[in-house]
Amino acid sequence: MPLIFARPADLIGQEGTQLGPTDWLLIDQQRVDGFADVTGDHQWIHVDVERARHGPFGGTIAHGYLTMSLVNHFLPDLIEVRGFTHAVNVGADRLRFVSPVKVGSRIRAVGEVVAVEAIKNAIQSVVRVTIEIDGQDKPACVIDTISRFFPE
Repeated sequence: MPLIFARPADLIGQEGTQLGPTDWLLIDQQRVDGFADVTGDHQWIHVDVERARHGPFGGTIAHGYLTMSLVNHFLPDLIEVRGFTHAVNVGADRLRFVSPVKVGSRIRAVGEVVAVEAIKNAIQSVVRVTIEIDGQDKPACVIDTISRFFPE
């Protein structure tokens, strides 16, 4: 269940608020191959199951950017802001790929509200999203997402 804010201004003062965890998501070879097709990144470590079996990770791994892109899948399960006319993704800061995600692994997200400020007739928030790997101590990815909400 996401943490719900009735209006963007309700985010003010929420720095340090913990979000999640989300449900687990299986990373299968079909998802990795689909990402490779969309991006044109067909490096063997991602798509050649037989060759990767003898590679450094003992099998194929998800693209780092696939893992990062799944932040968009997880965010609505972490946080929901209501009462705005429109919102925009401003960008991201501090992207780190900490551990590879082996195909067949499950990942999920946890988050933290890092910063909130009123800016240009809007409320801007920074939410740090950490993608965890089931059964591992180190996360797959950590990224600070920046969103701007324009109140009604």
